Amino acid sequence: MEIVNPNAAILSNFEVMAALKDMKNSKKKYGLRNLATITYETVQYLEDTACKEQTSAGIVEFLLAMKQFNLTKNECLMMVNDPPTSPLHIQLMIEDSDERLTEEQVSRILEYAAKLRTPTVVGATPATTTAMETGHMAN
Repeated sequence: MEIVNPNAAILSNFEVMAALKDMKNSKKKYGLRNLATITYETVQYLEDTACKEQTSAGIVEFLLAMKQFNLTKNECLMMVNDPPTSPLHIQLMIEDSDERLTEEQVSRILEYAAKLRTPTVVGATPATTTAMETGHMAN
């Protein structure tokens, strides 16, 4: 995977990890002396986060489910990168969540986040585009 325009879209940790792994596995040399070190250390860090267990299908499913809550792209990205585990976690991620979301909606978001943390699809390949890029998200 080659990133043509780095400002075209925002990437999730899952997509960054996939791009770096592809870059590491490719034979193409990028001309930067420290790129291999930076790539290695970044991949090592990302493998200790929630994105290691995520799948592209799981992320798309999660983002489609989040449409009903009228969240911003950045709020959804934060939840993909660090799936919330408690109502407090949601309050920290979603601006004015106590005014924008009911308790029932918060519990549903937590259910969707739990599914995102525990993937159901085994052997899925990393996404090269996000649901955010394809317009599946509300602004």
